[in-house]
Amino acid sequence: MKSSLSIDAVRSQFPALALKDLGSPRVYFDNPAGTQVPQQVIDRTVECLIKYNANLGGYFKTTTDADALVSEAHQACADFYNASSAEEIVFGQNMTTLTLHFSRCLGKSFERGDEIVLSRMDHDANVAPWLLLADDMGLVVRWMDFDPETYEFPADALTKVLSKKTKLLAMGMASNCTGTVHDVASFAKEAKSVGAIVYLDAVQFAPHYAIDVQALGADIVVSSAYKWFGPHMGVLWGRKELLQKTFGYRVRPVGEDLPNKFETGTLSHEGMAGCLGAIEYLEQFGTGETRAKRLASTWETLADYEHKITMELINGLRQVKGLIIRGVTSANAMHRRVPTVSFTVDGVQPEKLARHFASENIFVWSGHNYALEPINRMGLMDKGGVLRVGLAHYNTAAEVDQFLVSLNRALA
Repeated sequence: MKSSLSIDAVRSQFPALALKDLGSPRVYFDNPAGTQVPQQVIDRTVECLIKYNANLGGYFKTTTDADALVSEAHQACADFYNASSAEEIVFGQNMTTLTLHFSRCLGKSFERGDEIVLSRMDHDANVAPWLLLADDMGLVVRWMDFDPETYEFPADALTKVLSKKTKLLAMGMASNCTGTVHDVASFAKEAKSVGAIVYLDAVQFAPHYAIDVQALGADIVVSSAYKWFGPHMGVLWGRKELLQKTFGYRVRPVGEDLPNKFETGTLSHEGMAGCLGAIEYLEQFGTGETRAKRLASTWETLADYEHKITMELINGLRQVKGLIIRGVTSANAMHRRVPTVSFTVDGVQPEKLARHFASENIFVWSGHNYALEPINRMGLMDKGGVLRVGLAHYNTAAEVDQFLVSLNRALA
C-alpha cells in the first residue's frame, strides 16, 4: 500500500532548497546530473571529519571508530542494492572511475577476437571504457540498438547481436537522455545463456526505483551516490563469486579479501559516511522490519509521487507547438521511465533555452549530456542535442507549472 508523501516535510530536510538568488528561489531541475543532499548527509559527513578522521587498521580510538563507520557504510549500501553480503560492495570515486577500473580488471580474462555488446542508449561512462578496452585487446564490439520512434529497445535487440563469443553485456538500467527504463532482467537472462558477464549502469535508475541485485540476474551493478541524494562517491555491487575470481589491480600490501582488493588507496571515509546518511534519509519513507525492506517500500512511495508530477510536465509540454518529447509519454507507461524528460523545439537551440531558464533561476541542462550514442542515433548532435528537465521527489507541481510558464514565455 503506497503512503502519501508530504512534500513540505521532504523539502524541509534539504537546506539547498531554501536558497534564493536576488530574492528568487532556485528550481532544481538538473537532478540527472546530481541531486541536492538532505541534512542527514551533511551531518554524517561533518561528524566523520571531526570524530573519525584517520586511516584504517590501527589500534587507537579514531582508527577503530573509522573502521566501524566504513563497515556500517558497506552494509548500508548492501541493503540499498539488496545484496547478500557487504563484501560485495565496492566504493570508488564515481561510476565512471569504477567502470574504467573494472573494465581493466574484467578484461584480464578476455582474449583477442572475443565479443562485447554495448548499448546505443547509454551514457558514455558505460561505453567509452569498454571501447578503450576493445581497442587495446582486439575485441569485437556489437551494438544493441533502440527504436528512435518509441525510445525503447525491441525485444530482440540483444538477440540480433548476441553470440557464443559474447563475453560481456554492458548497458544502463535507465537512460540519462530519454529517461527510458529498460527490461534489464530479461536482457541479463539472455546474456547469461551464453555465459556473458552482465555489467549494469544504475546511475539514473537508482534515484527513482528500488534495485534488487538478487533478482536482476546481473553480475555487476554500479551507481553514483550523488545522483541519489548522497555525496560524490561511486558504489558498485558485484556478485561475490565473480569478484573472488576477477583480477584486481592493487598495491602489494592489499590482500585478496573483498572488497579491499578493488578499493584502491585510501578512500573518502567522509564520502562513505555521507552515503550512509543518504540511505538513512531514504529509510524514513518506508516500512518493514529490515532496512532493505524499508528501502524497497520507500521507492514505491517516491515513484508514485514522481509519476504524477512527471505526467504533469509531459502534458504541459505536449501543448507547445513544434516541441518533440524524446521519450516515453503515455500515462500508463510512467513505470517504464524515470522523471528525466528531454525535448527539442523546432528551430530553437537547446542551449538558448537553457540560458533563458538560468536567467529565471530554473536549473536545467542542454546538449548531449554525455549521452553521445542516443543523441547521435536520434540525429540531434548537430542540432545542439536536447533540453533536459530532470525531476526528483523533492520537486513540486508548482515548480513544474513555473517551468512551463517560463518555457512559453521564452518561445513567445
